[in-house]
Amino acid sequence: MTAADPREALQGLLLARIRDVPDYPKPGVMFKDITPLLADPAAFEALTDALAELCTRHGATKVVGLEARGFILGAPAAIRAGLGFVPVRKAGKLPGATLAQAYELEYGTAEIEVHAEDLVPGDRVMVIDDVLATGGTAEASLQLIRRAGAEIAGVAVLMELAFLNGRDRLTPTLAGGPVEALLTI
Repeated sequence: MTAADPREALQGLLLARIRDVPDYPKPGVMFKDITPLLADPAAFEALTDALAELCTRHGATKVVGLEARGFILGAPAAIRAGLGFVPVRKAGKLPGATLAQAYELEYGTAEIEVHAEDLVPGDRVMVIDDVLATGGTAEASLQLIRRAGAEIAGVAVLMELAFLNGRDRLTPTLAGGPVEALLTI
């Protein structure tokens, strides 16, 4: 066996549980459906373990999960790694004092928020989401984390859609921090 075998085995397990849905949500788009992966306890556990290991390796003290699938992946990874979990939500979904960050979408703008007290100076935050596509939401979350006074431990995703160049968009904001993708499509 080689050192690459465990990673290849994980990738094979994850890929086998991700379903391609053609022409969803519109013609020409191949949607990557992770619900079969989540429904398989062995695959979901392997994914959780891999994300938790990335948090530990990069010295995270908290995990930020991006709405909504980042919640599903980030919360169990945070628990497994013994870390706190902080949801980053769409604007208007959190009660109390929040920090907000607007960002550009393909056709318009959006805004995300975090509770102002959930991230503090000294925190090292790993951002977790299901997919890195264009990088807009992840970039906005990194800006929010920095505005809260916390540091960036990195970004970890299940899948990176490399052809959309999201990693390139994140590089300046990460300032040397890692982008870890378990699968690159």
